[in-house]
Amino acid sequence: MKAAASSQGLSMPNIRPGRIVAWTLLFIGGVIMVTPLLFMLSTSLKDASQVYDLRVIPEAPTLDNYIEILGDGRFTRWLLNSTLVAVIVTLSNVFFDSLVGYTLAKFRFRGRYIVFIAILSTLMIPTEMLVLPWYLMASQFGWIDSYWGIMFPGMMTAFGTFLMKQFFEGVPDDFLEAARIDGLNEFTIWWKIAMPLITPALSALAIFTFLGNWTAFFWPLIVTTSAELYTLPVGLSSFAVEQSIQWEKIMTGASIATLPTLIIFLFLQRYIVRGVMLAGLKG
Repeated sequence: MKAAASSQGLSMPNIRPGRIVAWTLLFIGGVIMVTPLLFMLSTSLKDASQVYDLRVIPEAPTLDNYIEILGDGRFTRWLLNSTLVAVIVTLSNVFFDSLVGYTLAKFRFRGRYIVFIAILSTLMIPTEMLVLPWYLMASQFGWIDSYWGIMFPGMMTAFGTFLMKQFFEGVPDDFLEAARIDGLNEFTIWWKIAMPLITPALSALAIFTFLGNWTAFFWPLIVTTSAELYTLPVGLSSFAVEQSIQWEKIMTGASIATLPTLIIFLFLQRYIVRGVMLAGLKG
């Protein structure tokens, strides 16, 4: 009987202890990452009297906070402001970063490496040190408390330029030369030949830029003075500087603000992972 059982392949699967440890650590890490989100969502379903109750499932869940927040014209304005800023800055990054990256990767001209090193050197400067010159520039040109004042520091980034340059260097020159022989100008070659070949990098850059500007707080807080121009993170912070901290409203607004980032990750995660992997290989 034992021989028959063994011949039929009834042996227990061989699971390595290392895999069990890895799965356990992954599960623990997932729980740690998800717990703050669960408490945020839980708090958004509580009224003011239950905020400090640490139970994940509220005793008397309510949607009054969502009704109040969504019915508040200020929140709707902040949501539109964040969407407008994030979309415009993302489009600007995709256009200008890829254009400059293509130029640095495919054209040979004097000072090319100096320009590239100068662009990369800005990555070493902390954002906090750039706030003062940004503010002085915005004040001089009259951009304080305006949409352009919020957006102009991020319209083009050194990281995006570096990422695009690395990917464009992998585009075969033969494709570009064939397009030049066919009579296409350089802008058309960049737009119709080179850009479609680096779609994963463009997707990763667009996703990271959108998420970064969607959650931006420090610079919009400094450059805006009127509540009508607040972005969503800045607007939510106003609930914590009044007479009492309205945690239930803050968590409700944060839950709504988190939805776009979760949707982007769920539907575009393969582009994020592929873009990061390819960026690591190119680097």
